[in-house]
Amino acid sequence: MTERRGDHLWRPYTQMKLAVAPLEAVATSGSRITLADGRALIDGIASWWTAVHGYNHPHIRDAVSNQLQRMPHVMFGGLTHAPAEKLAARLAALLPGDLNHVFFTDSGSVAVEVALKMAVQLWLNRGVSGRTRVLAFRGGYHGDTMGAMSACDPDEGMHRRFGAYLPSQVFCDLPRTAAPEAALDAAMAAHRHELAAVIVEPLVQGAGGMLMHPPEVLATIARLSRRHGLPLIADEIFTGFGRTGSLFACEQAGVVPDIVCLSKALTGGTMALAATVATSEIFSQFWSDDPAHALMHGPTFMANPLACAAANASLDLFEAEPRLAQAEAIGARLDEGLAPLRKKPGIADVRVLGAIGVVQFAGTPDLAVLKQKFVERGVWVRPFGDIVYLTPALTIPEGDLDRLIAAVCDIAAAPEGR
Repeated sequence: MTERRGDHLWRPYTQMKLAVAPLEAVATSGSRITLADGRALIDGIASWWTAVHGYNHPHIRDAVSNQLQRMPHVMFGGLTHAPAEKLAARLAALLPGDLNHVFFTDSGSVAVEVALKMAVQLWLNRGVSGRTRVLAFRGGYHGDTMGAMSACDPDEGMHRRFGAYLPSQVFCDLPRTAAPEAALDAAMAAHRHELAAVIVEPLVQGAGGMLMHPPEVLATIARLSRRHGLPLIADEIFTGFGRTGSLFACEQAGVVPDIVCLSKALTGGTMALAATVATSEIFSQFWSDDPAHALMHGPTFMANPLACAAANASLDLFEAEPRLAQAEAIGARLDEGLAPLRKKPGIADVRVLGAIGVVQFAGTPDLAVLKQKFVERGVWVRPFGDIVYLTPALTIPEGDLDRLIAAVCDIAAAPEGR
């Protein structure tokens, strides 16, 4: 084993023996990441889709600084505080329908775990046993913890090697046509006695390959879930907060899920925070004189005041600044700028939704070569599988966006690395 700087770190999704040395970031600002060697990279993916307002927005930074001076953290068991109370009320007001009850956690994956736990326990609280599985969709991704992994695509997803170790779920294709709709309807009927809920990423299956579906598909899933009496969990960890062009993706289908999971952009990319939000009907199944009906979950840093302050400041910016209009403008520019790739050999598809632009290759590219070429062009883009995608900050300057698009077009069209 050859020693090198950073050997004590075990990095995400990385074969450490084969990994090239990572780039060292020393500062961020706007849509730029500054490296230790002085180079600045334009961030095309907003730090895994989180920094929707750009890096180091002064309003969020000041809110966190002020909260840090008063109370960085306090346990949420038996105590409460104003940043969490305010944030919960604001989320309930922003979300559609009666999604009124907010349970805070510290990561998107754990938000999904809580949603699954809610779904299973609500049946137990009703006196119904045996409903311990969820219906999920092929191509989906919901996180890296055990329950979340079990709801990810079992064949193509990154967690397929853990199949024998995970809870067994029911998987279906997204109902893009009448035939899959019938298949989904039949699956819900066949497994109804053992299903606790249905879980879906609305409009875009993110880490599964940026697979997009129209609002009508989401509406169909919601309709069939209601027909079979199954709670619908919307995993909006990626799609929430403007990324698809509306504040929440479910709005485009007129769907009010029973439970929604939020994270990623919730704090504007400042620090870890997530929320699992349930309707009043779901919450009522836990409202009881029986202590056993309580939701037995409580992360140590649940509702961290610093993170809640950041999230409240992020919501301020959505209210005061034109984020949805910016997402629409980014989408139009992505659609126009990436369009020439549709005619290039080796390109299977180009698709855009909201502030998401995706180029899919006909084969699997050499990802290491692509990543290096993007860095050489002065941009930070992380292709995976057979795609390269852009999900920039909603505040990205037009010139930076054009540089990202040009880099993707030039590199994706070249045969090297493919």
